Amino acid sequence: MRVVTVEPHRHEGVFIYRGMEDALVTLNMVPGQSVYGERRVTVNEGGAKVEYRTWNPFRSKLAAAILGGVDQIHIKPKCKVLYLGAASGTTVSHVSDIIGPDGLVYAVEFSHRAGRDLVNVAKSRTNIIPVLEDARHPLKYRMLVGMVDVIFADVAQPDQSRILALNAHTFLRNGGHFLISIKANCIDSTASAEAVFASEVRKLQQENLKPQEQLTLEPYERDHAVVVGVYRPIRSSSKSRSSK
Repeated sequence: MRVVTVEPHRHEGVFIYRGMEDALVTLNMVPGQSVYGERRVTVNEGGAKVEYRTWNPFRSKLAAAILGGVDQIHIKPKCKVLYLGAASGTTVSHVSDIIGPDGLVYAVEFSHRAGRDLVNVAKSRTNIIPVLEDARHPLKYRMLVGMVDVIFADVAQPDQSRILALNAHTFLRNGGHFLISIKANCIDSTASAEAVFASEVRKLQQENLKPQEQLTLEPYERDHAVVVGVYRPIRSSSKSRSSK
């Protein structure tokens, strides 16, 4: 009989389940509850039973990026995250697991139907703050959202780089990080995906959003890329002294 184990992934707060089939998992913040019908697995750790939730990369751009080998996700325990395009809370629930009870995820969603599901997810997860507003207008929710360490943007709109920039200027600390999921045909269905990605990267650079990494989400999503980077990078004092 094969021993079932869970190992830490190199991204803090993310784990790999080793069983009949290997799977990406997160530690369930609300044991006994699934969010979107995902499978839960329980393992014995030091005599205690610990529950994890499987994370499907075909239903989550962030999971797809992790399995695709993204170098950094910057979302980790105790982190404050602004999630734009939260939908029904599928990925947001896994972000909630990763950041844990000492973190916060502000989940912005404009669709009322998805927003209802998101609010229900947040009822049992106290580190999720649902914000039912249009991400194009961050000033409308500035009284609800504090400064954050990371922004994850999955809004699938033609002006998604501008939407990310508006929110970064309002809520993202200097030296904070961003991840944006870019759907090529949502921006320009006539251009190649590579041309669209390059154009979006240039738009980000003009807004003090410095891309550091880009990867496509094949085979989980077609013509999608995730761009990861830093906002208004902070120069280290040692570098500035050495340059004098």
